[in-house]
Amino acid sequence: MHVAWLELRDVRCYESLSFRPDPGVNVLVGNNGEGKTSVLEGLGYLGLMKSFRGVGDDALIRDGADAAVIRGGVAGGASEITVECELPSSGRRMILVNGKRPQRVRDVLAAVPVVAFMPDDLDVVKRGPGLRRDYLDDLSSQLSPQAGADLTEYERALRQRNTLLRQEGRHADPVSLDVWDERLSDAAARVLGHRRAVATALQPHLAEAYGAVGGEGDLRWAYRSTWGSEGALDEAGLRTAMAAALGSSRSKDMDVRTTTVGPHRDEPGLTLDGRPTRTKSSQGEQRTVAIALRIGAYRIIDEQRDTTPVLLLDDVFSELDHDRATRVLSLIPSGQVFVTTAREDEVPIEGRRWSVHGGEVAE
Repeated sequence: MHVAWLELRDVRCYESLSFRPDPGVNVLVGNNGEGKTSVLEGLGYLGLMKSFRGVGDDALIRDGADAAVIRGGVAGGASEITVECELPSSGRRMILVNGKRPQRVRDVLAAVPVVAFMPDDLDVVKRGPGLRRDYLDDLSSQLSPQAGADLTEYERALRQRNTLLRQEGRHADPVSLDVWDERLSDAAARVLGHRRAVATALQPHLAEAYGAVGGEGDLRWAYRSTWGSEGALDEAGLRTAMAAALGSSRSKDMDVRTTTVGPHRDEPGLTLDGRPTRTKSSQGEQRTVAIALRIGAYRIIDEQRDTTPVLLLDDVFSELDHDRATRVLSLIPSGQVFVTTAREDEVPIEGRRWSVHGGEVAE
């Protein structure tokens, strides 16, 4: 799988860009602020359907423009897939795949696998549980469209229940709450099932990657649930546990006018030799954990999807010495890679070099 061509219009600093990268390694060299990361952001949008920087679509629109347009051709398998994304400053975005609107945007996630490394990955380790929930959910959705569908269903039921609680509080209709509790419990069981499955599949890759990059210790997931589902329950058992938790919390939820239990409140964590990495690990250990998470994601997609993802490395090597950078690369199967750097000599990888300057990308 590789991106054969990319076109940007009114994206960040680019009024117009046409880029035909190499199917192997591409190194984008330029000073800070010249637009290197924006190229990667456009490439990533083709598969992630969002910015890997964690910002909204409106942030991608060039100042003074009405909309940003990202188009690309992804080659792999029997034919090339063309993905087109128009992101207006107001109104809904438009997504086309081979000229047609996809039935579900999540199908694009499955069609164009992408994994992005960036300096902000450290936040997944250091900050609150929301980013780790997103990590597990995003990876689950890339591995299975059904995981994305189940997450969407959970979020929809959660919004409806919260709307009812916010508007009615103590006067919320019990019958209506029963309906949303049932739907929420069904979807919650599936969401947690997907999270557990991907965390389990990741475990050997995390351990290998952490050790290979120079870390010492036993790196593991530690998932703390808000609804008593830490045990090895099947989907039916999880559904029952969630229904019971919603019943127990209903009075409190009416008072605070929001849903206080469920996957959206769970706390996925990581431990190193039994200690939480968020609070008990050094900065160096946390950085190595962050790298291991991305390597793990890359390798599990390659393993389960039987296709090598497009790999985006945004200014990663400035944070690593030469030996660690070389070990990171040794864990990654050969495929299409994009690397950004301000210093060409810090990238220990051969490939096609591109100069990024003033809104242009050239050899």
